[in-house]
Amino acid sequence: MKLLIDSFWRAAMYCLYPRVIGLSFLPLVLIVALSWLLGYLYWDIAVTWVRGWLDASSWLTVVWRWLEGIGLPDLKTVVAPLLVIFSVTPLVVVASLLAVSFLMTPALTRLVADRRFAGLQRRYGGSLALSLWWTFLSLLLALGALLLTLPMWLVPPLAMVLPALIWGWLTYRVMAFDVLAEFASADERYTLMARHRMSFLGMGVVTGLMGAAPSLVWASGALFAAAFVILVPVAIWIYTLVFAFSSLWFAHFALAALQALRDEPHRAAVDDVLPAVPASPHAAARLGPGPEDKADTVTDVEPRPSL
Repeated sequence: MKLLIDSFWRAAMYCLYPRVIGLSFLPLVLIVALSWLLGYLYWDIAVTWVRGWLDASSWLTVVWRWLEGIGLPDLKTVVAPLLVIFSVTPLVVVASLLAVSFLMTPALTRLVADRRFAGLQRRYGGSLALSLWWTFLSLLLALGALLLTLPMWLVPPLAMVLPALIWGWLTYRVMAFDVLAEFASADERYTLMARHRMSFLGMGVVTGLMGAAPSLVWASGALFAAAFVILVPVAIWIYTLVFAFSSLWFAHFALAALQALRDEPHRAAVDDVLPAVPASPHAAARLGPGPEDKADTVTDVEPRPSL
């Protein structure tokens, strides 16, 4: 727990570095360009299709009449854009995670290593091809889990818990692997990911919940159409900052855990080499002789005469 909290505050402080803020703009430019292109090509088509589906739904007719009865007739026009935005949000989150993973995580990990672990040896236990395969496999498993658990989202508590767990699991799988790929060997990576699995998962869940905040900004773009062009890039930039913080958190935690793992054989060797320190006569007099030296006890305490 101490390592978890220490790495959290260190990551928060590193987010204020100009270099980190500057690096966060590169994924932002790429994701905004991709989002603009997809919106330009498919926004009207998607909104029109969703609006037609809403109009054709018989059970929603009762909802529209009820909204008109309470004085909210225009709310119907906002529902379709909101549904499109909420549907696209997971894709934006995944794109942000992947962009940060490949564009920022290696640079941020080296930043942490240079400042805190300058003597940590690089063992290159993961290649770029292996990282791509690991990320692709983790993404498929996470999307599969999302699809399988969709019916459970109708239960209010599960609708909040399941997505956080799935995104947290995906974040920890991607971030932990990318942080350790350059510095740890394959065996060290397996050991650390198994030993600290719950800590890594907790870190992923926390950063996943932090990523829910930009969704409010993202959704506001549909409610305030005039500010849509500004609010959506701001939301995407907050996503990249959240995942940059996640990279720094995982880097501080994983590299410190890796350093501790490599120090374990050294500590064991030192304990084996150092001789046992014999107890002083004064300590023996106060505590009494041990079982191995009762026959030959040295003390400077005069025996009390018997009465």
